[in-house]
Amino acid sequence: MSAGVRTVHVPYTLEQDEDGVWCASAQLRPGVGAVGDGETREAALDDLREALQALIAEVGIPGRADAYA
Repeated sequence: MSAGVRTVHVPYTLEQDEDGVWCASAQLRPGVGAVGDGETREAALDDLREALQALIAEVGIPGRADAYA
C-alpha cells in the first residue's frame, strides 16, 4: 500500500517586525506550534511550511485520533 499525500490546513499569522523581517506562526494545538521568518512574505511562509511539515511528522496530523500519542 502506498502512502498518499494529505493536505493539512493550518491557520497562521503573518507580520512584519520593526526590522522589516516577515514572521509567520501557526499553532497545531495549544502549546504546539511552529514559526518561520524571511526577507519576504513568501520566504516566511515557505519557512513556516517546512517547520510545520517537520512538526507534523513528529507529533501527527491535528484532529486524528492517533495524533499526539
